[in-house]
Amino acid sequence: MTTISPSRALRHSMLMAGRTAAKSVKNPAVLVELVIQPLVMLVLFSLVLGGAISGGDSDAYTRQLVPGLMVYSALLVSVGTGVALSTDITKGVFDRFRSMPIARSAPLVGTVVGDLFRYTACIVLTLGFGYLFGFRVTTGVVPMLLDLVLMIGFSFSLCWISVWVGMLAGKPETVQGYLFILIMPISFGSTIFVQSSTLPGWLAAWTDINPVSLLSEVNRGLLTGGPVGGPLLGALAWMAGFVVVFYPLAMAAYKRRMR
Repeated sequence: MTTISPSRALRHSMLMAGRTAAKSVKNPAVLVELVIQPLVMLVLFSLVLGGAISGGDSDAYTRQLVPGLMVYSALLVSVGTGVALSTDITKGVFDRFRSMPIARSAPLVGTVVGDLFRYTACIVLTLGFGYLFGFRVTTGVVPMLLDLVLMIGFSFSLCWISVWVGMLAGKPETVQGYLFILIMPISFGSTIFVQSSTLPGWLAAWTDINPVSLLSEVNRGLLTGGPVGGPLLGALAWMAGFVVVFYPLAMAAYKRRMR
């Protein structure tokens, strides 16, 4: 087996990342999903349900909702990473990569890095559509850019869960099912849609430490003002935990799958 230097492995991974990003740009279904998904969620929760949830003040609810939907959109987009990997492996694409003189890890790392395009696009589109519904960033450009960087970092840490599931599940459809089982409870058991004070005590206790809630609160603080330090420390701890736990699990599952 030919030994590949770290610099060459990095170059191979970036080439694979370019392939993944190009597939996303050229695939109409992906682009439609990125545009439609945040728009539908905003219409549903801001216009249809916002008045009922907020007691009539739909504008205030939109200000609460949009920062949370940025997190929710990232969660939904993360499903695509595991599904795409499982699809490529099932179709034998990774077998062809194995016959090429590239680093064994390049297709996996390249897929993760290339998918950052989808995460970034979805987060930015959610924020942009929020402006159409009356949401406004009141803290300035720098906090907004810091928030976008933080959200991309969250997406990167989160995607390793999707990669791990994608390597373990046999079919792409199974990957999607497993990930939605995870996403739905942590999304609706958070402060994306309602405040924790409206929830039962046991659920409110979980909601207050839920990574989705913490990142939603950080978004609200950075975009519209409010406390950031406490929620940020908790969110960073969860993000580090995702990488520390699921990166090695994903790599180990990938190596077993590629034997």
